[in-house]
Amino acid sequence: MGTVRLQAITWERLGDLLADRLLDVKPVDGSPWPRIAFDGAPAARPGDLAHRVSDALRMRGRPSLVVGTEGFLRPASLRLEHGHRDPDSYYDGWLDTGALWREVFGPLEPGGDGRVLPDLWDPATDRATRSPYVRLPAGAVLLLHGSLLLRHWFPFDLTVHVLLSPGALRRRTPEPERWTLPAFERYEAETDPGAAADVVVRADDPRHPAWTG
Repeated sequence: MGTVRLQAITWERLGDLLADRLLDVKPVDGSPWPRIAFDGAPAARPGDLAHRVSDALRMRGRPSLVVGTEGFLRPASLRLEHGHRDPDSYYDGWLDTGALWREVFGPLEPGGDGRVLPDLWDPATDRATRSPYVRLPAGAVLLLHGSLLLRHWFPFDLTVHVLLSPGALRRRTPEPERWTLPAFERYEAETDPGAAADVVVRADDPRHPAWTG
């Protein structure tokens, strides 16, 4: 990531400012549903920010749907084919991108019916969630959060990357999950999410975030 000027901010203010910005986002492909990414390692908790923005959008009269990629992981028999701690499998093979295209992005394309499945697979039980579909009205915003999102060709209209320095990422990742760290090093080298994202939020100190504004 190159030199970027970051401004100190509170999480509450950040949620409000992002919500205000999303009110003006117009999908470039003509879809009536803006699609927003909240990208970050699990330790960065991008889902917390996605939910905060959703609450702020609701206060502004704009409906939204928060979707986490942990609900679209592949079954354990496929994820763990090369063992329980293989960072290359984590990087390349854990996320069911086909299901995300089919159940989330496809229905939100121009001419789609807006009927989105909020999750498909529960990685804890390794079973289908059987969640009901949600039909999004025109203008509703998809807020998708998860890890390693910007390396895929998903049709996002705005991307937010919650950044942790390598030291902060190691400190805040629980020891049983530190085997995933090489995947995030590879992501940084191959994708440079801090440069690729439209908005960067640094969260090394979770009490005092900063952002690119």
